[in-house]
Amino acid sequence: MQKNYNITFILLIIILLLVVIIGFMIYQLIQTRKEKNEAQKSFFALEMKVNDLQLETLESKLNPHLFKNILNSIQSHAYQTYFALDKLANVLDYILYESKKKFVTPKEEIDFALNLIEINKIKISPLFELKVKTNIHFEDKLYHQSLLAPLISIDLIENAFKHADLQSPDAFISVFFEFKDNTFSMTVSNKISDKKILKKERSGIGNTTLEQRLKIIYRNNFKLEKFIENDIYIAHLKINLLDYKTEMLAAR
Repeated sequence: MQKNYNITFILLIIILLLVVIIGFMIYQLIQTRKEKNEAQKSFFALEMKVNDLQLETLESKLNPHLFKNILNSIQSHAYQTYFALDKLANVLDYILYESKKKFVTPKEEIDFALNLIEINKIKISPLFELKVKTNIHFEDKLYHQSLLAPLISIDLIENAFKHADLQSPDAFISVFFEFKDNTFSMTVSNKISDKKILKKERSGIGNTTLEQRLKIIYRNNFKLEKFIENDIYIAHLKINLLDYKTEMLAAR
């Protein structure tokens, strides 16, 4: 009798465990479906933002197709959906609103650039070597002052992802941001792809336009260098914001 009681008790425990496990699995399934629906809503909301994206000035000229392609990439990578959508929302807000301003703070531009890089990571293999580093002197007084032209960093970043061979085992992209001595600097380097790049019209701001913007705005207070060394393309931009601000104040 005692033996039968023990067996019955054990069976009850097993049944209860099964009920708990099944209940947990059903709960997880419901949560997954709910998250998927929320992600889908976020996706369509952002897609509508992209469709409404109309930036006509030189400072805010971008190719909306770039973001549609990114949205499609995000949608096909469910495990990164929330993270990527959050970054994309920040990027779109910056382009739609902040880029219309004549100047933004170095902090705002660097945050935008870092978000843009995170979005571009969707398109590459997890094994691809992507190095992103920053050296920011937060105590510099001009770090939070609006003296930097918006979207000044996007051209160098886009070019790196466009011209790097993302499939080659020795390929890499390196991006380094620095703000010290009230000077904004960024260096972008990548292993050059052997594949020929098909040139497209209206594919972003463009090299020529970037240099034109820099000359018009900063005159002699910037330095833009681009060169190839051992099949590695290197672009370095440096803008002395302190000298630029001094000239602006003297011109008043």
